[in-house]
Amino acid sequence: QVQLVESGGGSVQAGGSLKLSCASSAATDGFYCMGWFRQAPGKERERVAFIVPRARSGNTYYSDSVKGRFTISQDNAKNTLYLDMNSLRDEDTALYNCAASDIGGSCIEPHYWGQGTQVTVSS
Repeated sequence: QVQLVESGGGSVQAGGSLKLSCASSAATDGFYCMGWFRQAPGKERERVAFIVPRARSGNTYYSDSVKGRFTISQDNAKNTLYLDMNSLRDEDTALYNCAASDIGGSCIEPHYWGQGTQVTVSS
């Protein structure tokens, strides 16, 4: 059973930076896709960013709300996915979940989910 464990969340001032990590029990380069979702209270879950292994395409994708501020990457030697967040805004406050899909899956509907890590941005 694949397990994804997020870390790195916390409280930060607006304009600050934070780096989230997602440790995978399975090889990260073996997934079809890995990514980050977020959800704030009373809001719908939002797809934040995705990354496809370089063996397939190496492409990354970002939602318009975070493009230019967030960077997704993965270290396959450590089986870890990252999300570097910069220029954080109040609207970035949410529970961030790591997700992954096996070959044959999609980036839109992941097979595996982490428990999440809370990010709180204050003014």
